[in-house]
Amino acid sequence: MSTPIGQLLMRKDNEIITIASDDTVFNAVKLMDEKRIGSLLILDDAGKLAGIFSERDCFRKVVLEGKPSKDVLVCDVMTNKIIYVTSDNTVDECMSLMTEKRIRHLPVIDGEDKILGVISSGDLVKYVANEEDFLIQNLEKYIQGSL
Repeated sequence: MSTPIGQLLMRKDNEIITIASDDTVFNAVKLMDEKRIGSLLILDDAGKLAGIFSERDCFRKVVLEGKPSKDVLVCDVMTNKIIYVTSDNTVDECMSLMTEKRIRHLPVIDGEDKILGVISSGDLVKYVANEEDFLIQNLEKYIQGSL
C-alpha cells in the first residue's frame, strides 16, 4: 500500500511513551504493562531518540540471562541502533522494513529528528485488514449494481 505512514499516525492515539535510560528494567516492564504497549522510547538529554526498549530486549538480555529486573538499568539492555521511518514512508515500506529487520516497532520522526509517534506491526496489520475489508465491500456493491 502506498499510503504514507503519516496518515496512519493521524488515525491512532499518538501518545509517545518514554522512560529514562537510568531507570530499571522492572519499571520499564511495569510501564509497558500499564500502557499495554510492547516498547518504550529512550530520549537523550536534548530530547532526541537515543534508544528503544522492547519486550524482546527484556526477555533476551535480562530474563534468559537470569538477571534481576530490579537491578538492571534500561541503558544496559536497550537497543541503541534504532531503525526508524519518516511520515513519508509508505505502509508497504514499513511492513517490508519490519519483516526484513525482524522488529515490531518503528519510531516515526520528522526531518528535524522530532518524534512523531511509533508504529507497531499490529497497527500495520489492522490498517491493511481494514483497507481490504473496505475494498471487498465496495467490490461486492459494484457487482450487485448498488455502487
